[in-house]
Amino acid sequence: MEEQFVIRQAEFVTSAGSEGSYPAPLPCEIAIVGKSNVGKSSLINRLANNHKLAKTSSQPGKTRLINFFLLNRAAYLVDLPGYGFAKASKTEQKSWGDLLERYLSSGRVKHLLLLLDIRHAPTRDDVQMFRYLLYYGIPYTLVATKSDKIAVSKRRREANARAKELGAPPFAIPFSSETGEGKAELLERIGQIVRDCAPREKESSEE
Repeated sequence: MEEQFVIRQAEFVTSAGSEGSYPAPLPCEIAIVGKSNVGKSSLINRLANNHKLAKTSSQPGKTRLINFFLLNRAAYLVDLPGYGFAKASKTEQKSWGDLLERYLSSGRVKHLLLLLDIRHAPTRDDVQMFRYLLYYGIPYTLVATKSDKIAVSKRRREANARAKELGAPPFAIPFSSETGEGKAELLERIGQIVRDCAPREKESSEE
């Protein structure tokens, strides 16, 4: 039986605005993406038990760069800029889109956590992001955030409904940064991803 994955150490590494400013790659790099204000930074802070690790804001569109966090000195957790911020200019929206696309096509991402608001059907931008990750062949896990905003009895059903509406298999992890619901399940998933990365690194070093 595998030991439960625990984030014992988490630290901010750098903010990157271009491919040349990415940190040196590690065997495992897990990116988090979702629309503006879906709760990416809050999710990172809850997972790491550090409410100051990733900067949060009630103002959508706060994250405009790619933020790299180092977990247990072995893997990156990467906070990507939120998309779909209505008040952003067309130029800003294109700039953010280009930033995301360059990163997703870089080959660095081993897994992507796509966050959806459990209360609402996926937006057109959510669907576009899902198509991006399928196009680039990136393995993914869907996370339905803000689960504390709806009744307990509806959470699993609504989370799975959001996934189905996206066009994915009907499964998403209900998550709340307020209560910690879904934290253990998501950490287990991340632990499995980190373990899966290790053999590939060993194999590549033997070639």
